Amino acid sequence: MVIELIHFSIGKPKTIQYAENKEMTSGICKQLVKDAFLSKDGFQGDGVADLRFHGGPDRAVCVYPYEHYDLWENEFHTSLPSSAFGENVTVTNMLEQDVCIGDIYQLGDAIVQVTQGRVPCSTISKRLGIPSILPRIVETGYTGYLCRVLQEGTVRKDSPITLLERHPHQVSILFANEIYFRGQKDVESMEKIVAVPELAEEWRKSLTARLGKLT
Repeated sequence: MVIELIHFSIGKPKTIQYAENKEMTSGICKQLVKDAFLSKDGFQGDGVADLRFHGGPDRAVCVYPYEHYDLWENEFHTSLPSSAFGENVTVTNMLEQDVCIGDIYQLGDAIVQVTQGRVPCSTISKRLGIPSILPRIVETGYTGYLCRVLQEGTVRKDSPITLLERHPHQVSILFANEIYFRGQKDVESMEKIVAVPELAEEWRKSLTARLGKLT
């Protein structure tokens, strides 16, 4: 199936208002752009507010499947803005069930590798004004995912995306999400995820710590 880039967005952290006269600083409100250079640290002109949970070489690019937009709009009776979940790249035919940790994609002139599922936070609910969407994202595993950059290059809003290499371990993002969020005692599955050399270091540390307590 052909992968289509629907939205391409970047943006620096800024103060945004939510609820009743509350404020937060976040990079979740990204703007559509025509092109941007992708370095090992992320897109030029892009940024995150909390480096503990976002950004860095293992989390340089955030991807979200476009197919989920219809699901959330129908479930919550709303219309979502572009890049509603703070993703850089909104795509078709790259669902969490089909994308695996370690998979390599050509993205415009750049080459990226999938490293982990995206760990969603309350910023999503606050930005969209839908408190119950965060638990639903976690429940379904429709979190999107993050990538590192193997080859730097320019990405354009109409850049093609092509799968270059499927990782032999075949650990899907959906499977990894299920174990990360709800399979805290599933030793065999956690070991399967940790066995993928290309797994993001933060997830490796977290899962290894859990395994250490169980074994």
